[in-house]
Amino acid sequence: MSAAEIISIYAIAAIWFMMMLNVILSIGGYFYIFRCNQTDGHIPVPNNDYPMVSVLVPAHNEALVVKRTVRSLLNFDYPKDKYEIIVINDNSSDNTEEILSDLASEYPENRLMCISTDKIVGGTGKSNALNIGFSVAKGEVIAIYDADNTPEPQALRLLVENLVADPKAGAVIGKFRTRNRNASILSRFVNIETLSHQCMNQAGRFFFFKLCTIPGTNYVIRRSIVETVGGWDVKALSEDTEISFRIYRMGYYIKLLPQAVTWEQEPHLLPIWFRQRVRWAKGNIYVMMKNFKYTFDKNAGAMRLDALYYALTYSIMLSSLVASDIIFIGGVLGMVQVRLGGFSTALWGMAILVFIASMMLTLSLERNEFTLESMGLVAMMMFTYAKLWVFVVVKAMWDLLMDAIFKREVKWDKTVRYVETD
Repeated sequence: MSAAEIISIYAIAAIWFMMMLNVILSIGGYFYIFRCNQTDGHIPVPNNDYPMVSVLVPAHNEALVVKRTVRSLLNFDYPKDKYEIIVINDNSSDNTEEILSDLASEYPENRLMCISTDKIVGGTGKSNALNIGFSVAKGEVIAIYDADNTPEPQALRLLVENLVADPKAGAVIGKFRTRNRNASILSRFVNIETLSHQCMNQAGRFFFFKLCTIPGTNYVIRRSIVETVGGWDVKALSEDTEISFRIYRMGYYIKLLPQAVTWEQEPHLLPIWFRQRVRWAKGNIYVMMKNFKYTFDKNAGAMRLDALYYALTYSIMLSSLVASDIIFIGGVLGMVQVRLGGFSTALWGMAILVFIASMMLTLSLERNEFTLESMGLVAMMMFTYAKLWVFVVVKAMWDLLMDAIFKREVKWDKTVRYVETD
C-alpha cells in the first residue's frame, strides 16, 4: 500500500469520525429544540421581582448599525425600570459617538449610558471594552449584545427568567439569526452554517451533556461570576468561549434557550467574512491551548468534553481535510495514484449524502428554510464554503505564530458593517 493510499484511508476515516460526531449532535439538538418549541420559554419570576440588568454593548466604528441596535434594546418587554443600557464607544474613528449622544438625549430617563474611550484606555479589543462597561454597571445580571444586533422584544426577559430559575445556571444563551441572509450567496451560506453549527450543534451538546458555549452576543451572565473571574480575558479574541470554560470550572452550567432570538448582520463579502473567521479561529485556538490541560483533569467536569472537542476539530478535522485535498489535487495533476477501488468512492458519496441530510434536518425546524433551494445551497457548501475553513485555520495559525515571534499586541479587528436596504 502506497503512502498516498494510507493518507487517503486516514482522511476518509477521520472525516467520517468527525462527521458522525456532528450527526449525533444534530440528532440530539433536533430533539432538544423540538422540545423547546413546544413551550414559550417563559418561567414566571416569584413576586414579579425581576433583577436589575445591565446590558453592555461594545461598539467600535458602528455608526452604520448602532442606532438600529439601541432602539431594539430600548424596546425590550423587560420591566423598564429594571434594566440599563451601556454602550461602550471604543476608540471609534467614525461618528458613532455623535449618534450615541443624540440617542442619549432622545431617551433622557437614564436607561441609556454612552461611554467613549480613546486609544490609551480603549481600542484593544472587545474584552477590554466589556470590562470598561462592567466597571460602571449596576445590574445583578449582565447581558451582552453586539452593536449590529436587533433582538426580539422578549429575548432579554426570557434569558433572565431562565437564569433566575436555577442557581446552578451561570449563564443563559439565546439563538442568533442572520438578518441579511438574502444579501449575497455568501450570506445564504452563513445563514445555513449559523443554524446548523452554531445553534444545532450547541443544542446537541446541551441535550447530551448539559454543555454549551457562550456566543459573542445575546446572553446573560451573573454579575458575581464576572467579578469572581476578574472580567473578560483581554488576551482572548474569542472572549465568549474563554469565559465559558471558566464558568464550568466554577461548577456552574450554561443553558441554551432557543426562544430568545436576536438578529444580526453577517458578512456578505468574502474578504470581510475571511477576516472575521480568522479572528474567531485565532481566539478558539488560544482558548484550546489555554484549556487543553483540563481534558485530563477529573475535577474539570463537563468542560473536559469541550476541550477535547476543540482539540479534535483543530487537529484531526484540519489534518484530514488538508490530506484529502492534497490527494485530490495530486490525482488531478497525475502526481498521485490511489487504488482503493469502488469502496472509497462509495464512502465519499455517502459522506456527501450524510452531510446534506444532517444540514437539512437542522433547516426542517426553521420556518421557510426547509426548501429545495436550501438543499442545493447545502450541496454547494460542501465543495465551496466548507473548504474555506482550512484556509481560515491555516491563516489563524500563521498569525498566532507571528504574534508570538514578534510580540504583537492583540487588536480589535472588527467586522465591517454596511447599510442594509431591507
